[in-house]
Amino acid sequence: MADIGRTRLPAAAVALMWWYEGFWCKVFPGRADQRAIVEGLPLLPAGAVTPLLVAIGLAEVALGAWVLLGHRPYAAAVVQTVLVAGFNTGGLLVGAEHIPEPGRLVVQDIAFLALIWLVAARRPAEAGPRWAVAR
Repeated sequence: MADIGRTRLPAAAVALMWWYEGFWCKVFPGRADQRAIVEGLPLLPAGAVTPLLVAIGLAEVALGAWVLLGHRPYAAAVVQTVLVAGFNTGGLLVGAEHIPEPGRLVVQDIAFLALIWLVAARRPAEAGPRWAVAR
């Protein structure tokens, strides 16, 4: 029962953030500011904007599921850290005019990354493959 507050609830919060950012902001219905940032990517053909947004969105949804499942939590935290830093650095470099409060974005990202690493640190160590025999 203590596991709910210790690992499951924080993991659910991280997963919900990825699902919101992925599905709601990029797939359905999608946010105009995120579309505008992707449209500003250099060398990206105009017809590739929607497929790229959908692919990123679905990848974020899958990442949320990974966090919720708790498999390889440190690997998940590294992937999330790289994506949060990469997406937001790219957004600030390419589409800063579409981000109303860049400082708030950075502060929220720091808090989100802290929660991501808290979830990873609180997950129990994996016991190895289920087929392995303990000695």
